[in-house]
Amino acid sequence: MNRYQYIRIEKDPTMKVRYYRDSKYPTVPLSNTDIYVITTIGDRYDLLANQYYDDPSLWWIISIANDLLPQNSIFIPEGTQLRIPVEINSILTSYNELNSWYGWYYREKFWAVC
Repeated sequence: MNRYQYIRIEKDPTMKVRYYRDSKYPTVPLSNTDIYVITTIGDRYDLLANQYYDDPSLWWIISIANDLLPQNSIFIPEGTQLRIPVEINSILTSYNELNSWYGWYYREKFWAVC
């Protein structure tokens, strides 16, 4: 999955550069189907995503599901209990809706009114 697929690309007219808007991430609700693991030496979010989802680019799902852990590294301290969401389709749908042009347009219009 290309997680930048639905991210708007902005243009800065003064610097003549293009850049991606910030990604918005959905919350990951607890589920009875979640898997809990204890990390070992060498575990990383991308390796676990590849193991459980067959897609290392979905590392961010495991990361945001464990939001009490530091979010500035793909490395996870050894002995950490991690929650790995199993039902990820609704998470991916929420992510795409939050980051689609349509979603940005209506959020910006809403916040402009408030």
